[in-house]
Amino acid sequence: MENDVRDDLVLSHAVVTADVTVDFDAVDIAAWLKTLPTHEYQRCAPGDHKAAGYTVDDDGTPMSINVEMIGTGLVIQQYRFEAAEPHYCKMVSLSDVLTPSGWTTTQVIWELRMERLDGHRCRYTNTVTSHPTESFLQFIGAQGQTFTEAAHARQEASGQHCRVETPRYAQSIARWATARSTVTA
Repeated sequence: MENDVRDDLVLSHAVVTADVTVDFDAVDIAAWLKTLPTHEYQRCAPGDHKAAGYTVDDDGTPMSINVEMIGTGLVIQQYRFEAAEPHYCKMVSLSDVLTPSGWTTTQVIWELRMERLDGHRCRYTNTVTSHPTESFLQFIGAQGQTFTEAAHARQEASGQHCRVETPRYAQSIARWATARSTVTA
């Protein structure tokens, strides 16, 4: 019950875009995620991104493991691939969060999309939505914080984080696609 996700409540929601020049047909976000090295992940949000890895869950579902700072919280995300396509991925994680007051959990939904604009101009959209768990609501209540206060703080921190990482993700995906198309050409 404690980790039941309250999808009726939005803790934070950020949608940030970045335009890049890349061959749309060479883009494969799912393959990029599955091969994203830790140091490249760190370059996408310097100081905030700590580690990235790829694994599978017990049932064989591909997973991206990400460790990052969002505001004052160290977030350990275990993203399960719900959609893994070349131009769209949807990842869902029940994430552990270490705050200055202790551990809690939230659900994070990460959507990555690349759209062709014209020629080789593409738009990357990074969407991150977080929902509280029952455990999170109990945790903030014990700290004397309302959901509105917690959501405001998380929205600010997550929004700022997404504004930093989105253009860097777009550039990383474009570099990966260009290097891949050069090798296969």
